[in-house]
Amino acid sequence: MAQRIRITGLVQGVGFRPNVWRLARACGIAGTVRNDSSGVLIDAWGSDAALADFQQQLRTDIPPLARLDSLQVMLLDAPCPHDDFRIIASESGEIHTGVVADAAMCPACRADIFDASNRRYRYPFTNCTHCGPRLSIVRTIPYDRANTSMAEFAQCPDCLREYTDPADRRFHAQPNACPTCGPSVWLEDMAGQGIEPTAAERDCIDTASRLLREGCIIALMGLGGVHLVCDATNETAVATLRQRKRRYQKPLALMARDTEVIRQYCYVSDAEAALLQGRHAPIVLLERKIPPIPSPSPARGEGSKRQESGGLSCSLTPCGGGLGWGVSSALNTLGFMLPYTPLHALLLESWDTPLIMTSANLSEEPQCITIVETRQRMQGIADYLLLHNRPIVNRVDDSVARILAGKPRLLRRARGYAPEPLTLPAGFANAPPLLAMGGELKNTFALLRDGQAILSQHLGDLEDARTGREYTHTLRLYRDLFQHQPQAIVVDKHPGYRSTQLGQQWAREQGLPLIEVQHHHAHVAACMAENGWPVEGGKVLGILLDGLGYGDDGTLWGGEFLLADYSNYERVGHFKPVAMPGGTQAILQPWRNTWAHLQALGWSEVSTCFADLELIQYLQQQPLATLETMLTRGLNSPSSSSCGRLFDAVAAALDCSRDSISYEGQAAIELEALTPACLLNIVPAYPFALAKNAAACWEIDPAPLWFELLKDLQTGYCREAIAAQFHQGLIHIISELAQRLWVEYPEIKAIALSGGVFQNAILFNGISQRLQGFGQPVLTHQHVPTNDGGIALGQAVIGAMRQKQAYYAP
Repeated sequence: MAQRIRITGLVQGVGFRPNVWRLARACGIAGTVRNDSSGVLIDAWGSDAALADFQQQLRTDIPPLARLDSLQVMLLDAPCPHDDFRIIASESGEIHTGVVADAAMCPACRADIFDASNRRYRYPFTNCTHCGPRLSIVRTIPYDRANTSMAEFAQCPDCLREYTDPADRRFHAQPNACPTCGPSVWLEDMAGQGIEPTAAERDCIDTASRLLREGCIIALMGLGGVHLVCDATNETAVATLRQRKRRYQKPLALMARDTEVIRQYCYVSDAEAALLQGRHAPIVLLERKIPPIPSPSPARGEGSKRQESGGLSCSLTPCGGGLGWGVSSALNTLGFMLPYTPLHALLLESWDTPLIMTSANLSEEPQCITIVETRQRMQGIADYLLLHNRPIVNRVDDSVARILAGKPRLLRRARGYAPEPLTLPAGFANAPPLLAMGGELKNTFALLRDGQAILSQHLGDLEDARTGREYTHTLRLYRDLFQHQPQAIVVDKHPGYRSTQLGQQWAREQGLPLIEVQHHHAHVAACMAENGWPVEGGKVLGILLDGLGYGDDGTLWGGEFLLADYSNYERVGHFKPVAMPGGTQAILQPWRNTWAHLQALGWSEVSTCFADLELIQYLQQQPLATLETMLTRGLNSPSSSSCGRLFDAVAAALDCSRDSISYEGQAAIELEALTPACLLNIVPAYPFALAKNAAACWEIDPAPLWFELLKDLQTGYCREAIAAQFHQGLIHIISELAQRLWVEYPEIKAIALSGGVFQNAILFNGISQRLQGFGQPVLTHQHVPTNDGGIALGQAVIGAMRQKQAYYAP
């Protein structure tokens, strides 16, 4: 019998062909295997039983980095050209296969670099087919060495022997190299002068480690970009790094040698340890070891209606091996990762404490990836440069994840995950190719083709000019890499987004249809698509909580309940809109949101009743007359239903980044950190009003909570308990409205949660658990960020559905 077996999926550059070769020999199969533009193609000759066994093995015994999407078999009418099984040369053609993400160092390669008898001892570019660079070095498909930045490094005889031996784990490992023939690493000062190791140091990596212990800051060229590194326990070094980088408050990522080091500073569950140690190796947000210390609150009088809380406040005291607040001030989480390349592992070999490992850039700019720009842009920031000569083709930031409700949730999808394609649900198999441009913040874009979405790595906030240029560069690179010819371009409805403007320009230039998608419809569609919700699956209730999105009525949305499918949506509920005095300034200065909420209640009355409150006295020192005039005249004070701005308002009332923020979501993140888990089931929920407005749409009105919050501040109720009551109130009112809508709209089949506010663990866990407790199916994000990093996927599937409907329209 002869068969041709077509295999698609992530099957190139992962050791799939040598695995096929091994299985074929074990099953007594003759034939060939090769890569081509669609994946892997096998011609196999053998008995019926042998071929059946071979197919079963192909489905179940696959390499660690591979993903098998389909296996198709057809009869082959041809004689076997030889009596053994061989791996033959790749074939090119129209690209239909994927690119595997960069993978963390495997245990076997780790053993090699720490084995003094191994020829790769302390070699920082050691890899095999089970680990190492992929996207960061590839220029085109198929993923062969000639198409990567390793093409300039000719393999020595020993490496070539491994590379051509199907039985070796380095068979066709495209970045394969050793100290004799591969890339090299060196250390230099900011004047470009090389730094030689001392007699006691084995190499420049040892020298870099010494300089870090001395308090220096080093720019380290890694896998998909350059990191700034310093000793995390050296408060002076951390403060200097923040000042030079202009990242004054945003948390800094940490890298530790192993999980035992991490456990000195954070609680690490089994699920978190598995995520840290897996091939994706993201930054994982972990609970910091900061024990709540109960202390009596100020006197609150007899008969206070909230004596149930026990009259406790919680002051937070840092602990854990001398790691200062400069790493992650005011937060109860730390972002840790483990060494994912040999270079990182060698650097951290002797460190029993963590290193700061943050992107080499000024705050909010893209990180450096080339030697030239590192030397230029790191002047005045780094003290030394640890560089190498393996070119980074594609910038790939570190991914960020968090365990919520027992499952890993991506907050930033980049290294280790992108650009592995996402298989779309039933109904999208024949969708035409299109390009979805994504949003403005936390941007990613998506290529849709062949029933899959290729979601780019995290690119950042397009408000920054450098990031905007990087966005355009990466878009063009992906379209060339995957030979993608879109038949339509999909953009966000917001006319001011750079991604929207570029999409409009490309659509005009290429004569392509332009599809505009409402921001929150994209959020819910992304959640549906990620969960495999079929086109014919019916409508879901999307609960979308985020900062801002351009609404159909010209206002800014951000606290939405949408009855939606992939084609359409209906707004059936939302938070009551409140003005944003100063527009963007209300995002940057959270106190403006507090005042806007109190002004909506009647500022004169509120300021009189609570005149003794520090909050009111603070607000009275602000330019309120100017803001009042702006609101009265409708000047730069857009109305918004944003849940994110409500978080800002409450955070500012509790003096969390009240004056200003230095990074997106700072006030809301600090409000979450202020809320101790021990109080959540003790304190009652703050009240919200719920009623239908004149348009018969449900509105959640936060006005009642403000009276109670101000009373609690007046009686000296602790900030931690107030924050807990706010979270509880939101959980209760959102769940209540979801229940009412479930009854009101029988066509709802599931509830989908999306939007950046759902990165808040308290809110996510509380709402998802309550809804599941009511017996309702709940769709949530795991593999795609719930924030704006996921909306390109939603844009893609909505665009595909509209293209499909336009094609079949009479």
